[in-house]
Amino acid sequence: MAKVNTNFDNLVPSYLFAEIAKRVTDFTKENPDKPVIRLGIGDVTLPLAPIVIDAMKKGCDELGNKETFKGYPDYEGYLFAREAVANYYKSFGVEVDADEILINDGAKSDAGNITDIFSQDNIVLVPDPVYPVYVDTNIMGGRKIVYVNGTEENGFNPEPDSSVHADLIYLCSPNNPTGAAMNKSQLKAWVDYAIANNAIIFYDSAYEAFIEDPDIPRSIFAIEGARKCAIEMCSLSKTAGFTGTRCGYTVIPKELEMDGKNIYKLWYRRQSTKFNGVSYPVQCGLAAVFSEEGLKQIQENLSYYKENAKIIAKTLDELGISYTGGINSPYIWLKCPNGMGSWEFFDYLLNNVYVVGTPGEGFGEMGKGWFRLTAFGSRENTIEAMERFKKLLGK
Repeated sequence: MAKVNTNFDNLVPSYLFAEIAKRVTDFTKENPDKPVIRLGIGDVTLPLAPIVIDAMKKGCDELGNKETFKGYPDYEGYLFAREAVANYYKSFGVEVDADEILINDGAKSDAGNITDIFSQDNIVLVPDPVYPVYVDTNIMGGRKIVYVNGTEENGFNPEPDSSVHADLIYLCSPNNPTGAAMNKSQLKAWVDYAIANNAIIFYDSAYEAFIEDPDIPRSIFAIEGARKCAIEMCSLSKTAGFTGTRCGYTVIPKELEMDGKNIYKLWYRRQSTKFNGVSYPVQCGLAAVFSEEGLKQIQENLSYYKENAKIIAKTLDELGISYTGGINSPYIWLKCPNGMGSWEFFDYLLNNVYVVGTPGEGFGEMGKGWFRLTAFGSRENTIEAMERFKKLLGK
């Protein structure tokens, strides 16, 4: 008799966004005349930059020609793509070698799969509230998870506790869901903690392109000592609108070792077994993103989303609602008004003004009573949603 992985029994029965989708579907079936605005799931709404489309088309054309046809890509990604990423890092003052970069199909995949190369016995530390993938993937793997609490008092940027030991640490800055971003000294504290514990930091920098504050690092490798303890994962999903195209990258310093093993070599061995790489046209698109013209074009979309975030933040300021994010981040993490619970506020918004957000409770115990909105909607929908907020919540 085949036996299943019983660790799945320990997962929350319904994935957060699946539950949101179900509730919204049920509402729209019962209320087909109600115009629902979705500011919940962090999916982009603007199209890919023209230079990206041109590069992908050119890549497809090359695949249609015998002289330029390509089959399986390199497991770590084509050199031209990795060099483009390395040059991008240089643009904000961080040195990463192209041979330390591995192209992937998005940060989410690597954030979950990276645990393949680490023992089940490792203790995993995650901040709470937290992106569900960090928790769920380790529950599936049967690992012990410890939490460090993000709260209103610490600005949802918790500090490491020297009395708590961890072997694997997940950090995301700017954070999903809270929008909080760690400054240099806060990140340095985590790097020092990891080194003291002989731990590895899995650093998710998927939202680094939204950072404007010069004291907020855009890479953990801007911090002294990080090359001794960190792996960085990033995605083009929000940077360049690749949510449907699927492409990102992971950076592993070649000298990084744990338990007498070279981490890059272990990960490469895992990838060469379970992953056949990212398609050539998509990697052409990645290289175009990080060209001089590409960076100009994607900035237009980023500026659009940043303005949406400012519109949401301004509305919350007018309503006197506490929040984090909205600056250096596409997420706004607000305190549910009138003491409402997260799901209570979700239903309240949906049923009264037909606006969908994400209940903070779905991101962990510390998310209870909080709520996430995203800036990735259209400008028209963002403005309309905030007008509805004012009508419903205005004093």
